[in-house]
Amino acid sequence: MSPSVLRRGTVAAAVTTAMTGLVVAAALAPAAAAPNGPKPVEIQLLALNDFHGALEPPTGSGGRVQTGPDPDGSGGPLTAPTVDAGGAEYLATQLRQLAEAQRRQNTITVAAGDLIGASPLLSAAFHDEPTIEALGLAGLDYASVGNHEFDEGPAELLRIQNGGCHPVDGCADGTPYEGADFQYLSANAFVTETGQPLLDPYAVHNVQGVKVGFIGMTLEGTSQIVSQQGVAGLEFRDEVETANRYAAELQARGVETIVVLLHEGGAQSGPDAWNVDGCSNLGGPIVEIANGMSDAIDVVVSGHTHQAYNCTVDGKVVSSAGNNGRLVTDIDLTVDKRTGDVIDSATRVDNVIVERGVAADPAQTALIARYREALGPIATEVVGDAATDIRRTADAEGETPLGNLIADAQLADTRDEGAVAALMNPGGVRADLLAGPITYEEAFTVQPFANNLVTLDLTGAQLDCVLEQQYARAGNPVVLQPSSTLRYTVSTGGTAGPAADPCSGQKVGGLTIDGVAVVPTQTYRITVNNFLAGGGDGFTQLRTGTNAVTGSIDLDAFTAYLGANRPVSAPATDRITTVA
Repeated sequence: MSPSVLRRGTVAAAVTTAMTGLVVAAALAPAAAAPNGPKPVEIQLLALNDFHGALEPPTGSGGRVQTGPDPDGSGGPLTAPTVDAGGAEYLATQLRQLAEAQRRQNTITVAAGDLIGASPLLSAAFHDEPTIEALGLAGLDYASVGNHEFDEGPAELLRIQNGGCHPVDGCADGTPYEGADFQYLSANAFVTETGQPLLDPYAVHNVQGVKVGFIGMTLEGTSQIVSQQGVAGLEFRDEVETANRYAAELQARGVETIVVLLHEGGAQSGPDAWNVDGCSNLGGPIVEIANGMSDAIDVVVSGHTHQAYNCTVDGKVVSSAGNNGRLVTDIDLTVDKRTGDVIDSATRVDNVIVERGVAADPAQTALIARYREALGPIATEVVGDAATDIRRTADAEGETPLGNLIADAQLADTRDEGAVAALMNPGGVRADLLAGPITYEEAFTVQPFANNLVTLDLTGAQLDCVLEQQYARAGNPVVLQPSSTLRYTVSTGGTAGPAADPCSGQKVGGLTIDGVAVVPTQTYRITVNNFLAGGGDGFTQLRTGTNAVTGSIDLDAFTAYLGANRPVSAPATDRITTVA
């Protein structure tokens, strides 16, 4: 496939050529059929990713799309022009209008994972069944699994696909759950005991005699970012090797148009990175993965990073539609009916903003109203008050006011277990808290995973190693949010240890608890959630802790803290200090 892709964006195309060799060329006219040959088949793919149960219009920055650069040219989002976007009612309408505009009824709607999990209460309270139902109504055909599809384990994912009431909560809304109207695909998640894929690895869709193959995958590192219970009995294999294996299998079946739905991605950078329909210096895992994939693969619909881009990598279309249903990627392919090959010069790709000015889809409106009624008054119960906005925006050290607040709440909840400090993973903080009354639903949106708190023994040396492990990822530290009792410094000149030996790092110093220097040989009771305690986010050193006691659900600890400290204010981000 050639690197020519036409962009029809409604956003101004401010595109730079990426160092990875990405090229966006001017459109060429669709290739005509050879004399006396069959007319090429035009196929429309409509793609989304990382929906995360956003049935109602998402709020804050997660519900807006930037449409231009900052006036000061920095490319940042704070003063840039934006438009409100997202919401299942408008997403369904946008999908329908894009399909109708194609007018050939050759539309296939696909998704690249994380459709469920880390969801608002309206979906999560019913184990994300409302989202699955809504996406079926919207016409979704195929989806890869993302890491969040494994939040409740493989058995629950199979129930989501096949139907049946929840084994513990039953049919929570009082009606049977019939399963997904679309097909989940999972080519690289294998059942360890049998060596077989958990779900079908690929599907073949016939369009006017042309076979289109869809391979679905999640990122190989899923086991590092999902609780150990969620991935028990599974192994996740290399994305490139898996894609190439099944691409060859599809070709053996006569399939030459091949699309990979991959829950892994990248991000743009530079002053034009705001352009959701652009391709400015694309970086991240998706670049190496796409470069390694077989030339037989024509399109890679990606996700996971919650970023938007519209690129060509090694001759393959590589796209992502942000998150929360704010964008839809419209991919138009023209296929030679004789060979089944995509005619490269006729490919057109566009990231379309799901604006809320369109008519709301009545079926989605009815679905949302039905589940909102079933949810009842618990959602609007006021559990606390915020004196100020409390954000999850990180400072230069990686510390956030809201992360600190949650760590303080977890410490307060586990003092009876002897805890002297707590650490919170930043990826578990999913939304800001705004000033004013805080409802249960708003608190849930901040912490939607229902993790248990775990208090365990760590020596001072082990605790130091946990903190060094934050920086044992070249250029991509994951900074745990500390409770107010724990403070330390980070040396800009210190050397980070390698991933295989994080304890050898020299980044962390001046470690204190309650103002007293931590002694390497002394034991301290530290609280984390069960995701971290199981080695999540790569913090394997926490698995060496002893005398672990499992306690409250993290959300219960959070709401209790909010209620006991009304009104709560944003903590200072002064617990981690940078030194030369």
